[in-house]
Amino acid sequence: MKKTRLSRNEIKPATREALQGLAFVFLWMLGFALFTLLPLVQTFLYSLNQVTVTAEEIQLVPVQWANYARALFTDPTFVDLLIEYAIETLVSVPIVLIFALIIALFLNLRFRLKGVFRTIFFLPVIITSGPVIRELVEQGVASVPQLANLTIITQFLTQLPSYLRAPIQYLLTSFIIIFWFSGVQVLIYLASLQKIDPSVYEAASIDGASGWVSFWKITLPALSGTTLVNAIYTIVTLSHFSENKVIKYIYSQTYAVQGGIGYASAMSFIYFAVLLLLIGGIYLLIAPQTRK
Repeated sequence: MKKTRLSRNEIKPATREALQGLAFVFLWMLGFALFTLLPLVQTFLYSLNQVTVTAEEIQLVPVQWANYARALFTDPTFVDLLIEYAIETLVSVPIVLIFALIIALFLNLRFRLKGVFRTIFFLPVIITSGPVIRELVEQGVASVPQLANLTIITQFLTQLPSYLRAPIQYLLTSFIIIFWFSGVQVLIYLASLQKIDPSVYEAASIDGASGWVSFWKITLPALSGTTLVNAIYTIVTLSHFSENKVIKYIYSQTYAVQGGIGYASAMSFIYFAVLLLLIGGIYLLIAPQTRK
C-alpha cells in the first residue's frame, strides 16, 4: 500500500492543536503586551532617570543606577521593610498550605451542607482587597495583638533568638489574616484530591495500610505538583496585597520631595527581584518532590 501524503492545504493534528491553543491565549498575550509589558519597560526606563512631571511634559534626567543604589544602601526603611516582607512571606506560606490542605481534606468527605462550607471558606477571597479589607485591618479585626502580650507568650519570645522572635510574633498576632489567604488554595487542593483514583486507597487498605500511611504514601505525593502551584500562588497573592507595607511605602515615595517616580520605580523592580527570589527558592524546595 502506498503511503498517503498530506497535501499542502492539510494541517497536521499537532499543528492544528497548537494553533487552536494560540487562538485561545492570543487575546491574553495581546493584553499582556499592551497593559503589562509596555508599562514595565517604561517603568524600568523611569528607574534609570530622575523624573520630573510638569504641566507640559515628563522630563527625564539620566542617573544610571543611582536610584537602585540609594534604595539598597541609603534607605534603611526600605531595606527593613523588604526583610520583614521576606520573613513574613516565608512564615505565611507553609501555614496557608497546611491550613488549606486540612480544610480540603475535610471538604472532600461526604457530609451535609458541604457546599455551604465551601462557600464560607471562599468568602475571604472576595473581601481580601480594596476598601473592605482596609477597613477591617484598621479596626484590628485581622490580628490578635493581645495574644503576644500574654505573660507566657512574652517569656517564650524573650528566650528565642532575635532572628526567630519577629516571625513567631508575626504568626501569633496575624494568623487570622494569614488564614484569609487560603480560599483559592483550598479549592485547588480539593480539585486535586477528587482526581485521585479511589481504587488506589482500596488497594492500599487491602495491603494493610492505615489511613495515616495512605496519607503520607499516596495523598501527599499525588498533591506535590498542586502544592507547588499553591505555594507560588500564595507568594504572589501576599506580595500584591493592598495592605502590603512595602507597596504602601513605594507608593508614598512616588510623589515625595525626596523620592519621585524614578526612585519609586527602582524600588518596585528591587521588590520584584526579591519576589522572584522567593518564588525560585520555593520552587527549588518543592519541585524535586514532584519528580519522584
